[in-house]
Amino acid sequence: MKKLSLEFIVGLFLLTGIAAITYLSVVVSGVSSIGFDGYRLMAKFENSSGLKRGSVVEIAGVKIGQVESISLDSETQESLIWLEIEKGVDIQDDAIASIRTAGIIGDKFIKISPGGGDPLSDGDEIIETEPAISIEELVSKYIFDT
Repeated sequence: MKKLSLEFIVGLFLLTGIAAITYLSVVVSGVSSIGFDGYRLMAKFENSSGLKRGSVVEIAGVKIGQVESISLDSETQESLIWLEIEKGVDIQDDAIASIRTAGIIGDKFIKISPGGGDPLSDGDEIIETEPAISIEELVSKYIFDT
């Protein structure tokens, strides 16, 4: 009887550990679209260097979504980025999406500057975009430009 209860406790501890590791891996990887309740928007950028899937999308410093996917538009040779926006947050058709850096060498995120037009709906495109500023390009231009 004592051996059975010890085995039960060890098994319960093991299952709890596996559940905790699974939960942490989902949270850390940014896979929150499992029950996503919102809408998707698309934006094209000339350069999306440093931006990753799962990067934050924010307005006025508040997280309102995340980057769902990044791919190359074969026609225009631009970065095609799909954003997941939380339900209840309206993005206007004249909003500006720009890629920014958190701090000097921090992670890249997308900042939305709201507009005053009509709200976009699922699948629409944010037309006005500003690409990421490359620190390397600025430094090399400053060093080699006379």
